[in-house]
Amino acid sequence: MTRQIIIALGVFGWLITGCTSFGGPSKPAWIDGTSPEYPSSQYLVGVGQADNRHAAEDQAYAALARIFKSEISAQSKDWESYLVVEQSGRARDERRLTLDNLTQVSTDKVLENVRIADRWLDPKKGLSYALAVMQRSQAETAFKEKIADLDHSIQDDVAESRHASDKLVKVRGMRRAIRNLVLRETYNTDLRVIRMSGQGIAPPYRVNELTQELDQFLDAHLAVGVLVSGDQAEPVQRALSEGLIKEGLHVMGRASSGSILDASAADHPVDVLVRGLVRVWPIDVRDPQFVYVRWCSDFEVLDVDGQRVVGAISKGGKEGHLSEREANAKVVRVMQQEFSSDVARAIAAHVYGESELPAQAIRPAGCPSEGLKPGATH
Repeated sequence: MTRQIIIALGVFGWLITGCTSFGGPSKPAWIDGTSPEYPSSQYLVGVGQADNRHAAEDQAYAALARIFKSEISAQSKDWESYLVVEQSGRARDERRLTLDNLTQVSTDKVLENVRIADRWLDPKKGLSYALAVMQRSQAETAFKEKIADLDHSIQDDVAESRHASDKLVKVRGMRRAIRNLVLRETYNTDLRVIRMSGQGIAPPYRVNELTQELDQFLDAHLAVGVLVSGDQAEPVQRALSEGLIKEGLHVMGRASSGSILDASAADHPVDVLVRGLVRVWPIDVRDPQFVYVRWCSDFEVLDVDGQRVVGAISKGGKEGHLSEREANAKVVRVMQQEFSSDVARAIAAHVYGESELPAQAIRPAGCPSEGLKPGATH
């Protein structure tokens, strides 16, 4: 009977301490960053602290992920030739967005190899703690496999690019190789963090070398022409040309007029022609304070050698101001922004093979359906 009572009291005491402390009544060593159970030679660890258990676990995951994020940010200088062309305006935002995307890909892969190994509740402060751990050997195997797959794809894409006779095939193959090489470098950076030696796996190419090779080919062998007609053609054409240049494309000097045949027969023939029509006209919306002006555009992307349309894009909208002159000026600013950013990026992505333009664009609501000639006034 006495033995049974002792056992029962022992079990009861274990249940009480287990329910209140999640890991023992005393403060675990890992809270201060060291643990004999998870030595740094075999594990990477992250400690989280919060008011509740789930938030503490999230903080632990985040703490471990930050180790990799900081390293990727430090290594990103080598990728800037691919991530951005300019260091001002929207270009800087694009670099930040691209780097964040790469970091997120890396973080997702890292967290696949992370688990919550222990938890502790501080009975005095009421704070929850969590320990996230990553076993170095398991994570290293996963990252080495991913790098090997990317190396195979990069080698295939570079070979295809260098041996292709079609200019767009060459450009797209090299662009894929560069994009995968940047992604590979994020995994290789993670691998250096995981390995105690800090050594990664040497890449088959360097990002800046392939980027330079692609830039040289674009400058010498792939010329893009821009031909805009209609209302406010000159500022729209200038904005679109500048946007395409920022995307890394070689844009030829502007032509005053002409067709696709005129463009191919010029002193400097183009391989890709972006041709479009723009219309701007006042509309009556019965607003006692503002005057409104609508704008519409219809563009085609043509393969000059093949004499065929490979994509189309339409944009439009309306702007209002106190006078028609001010409304027109606002329309011009909006069009310039639209064509130097979104339209230029869409066309460049098509040339690089990253996304396809529709064969026939859908015109925005309120735009005329034939020749972009204004009809109704609202």
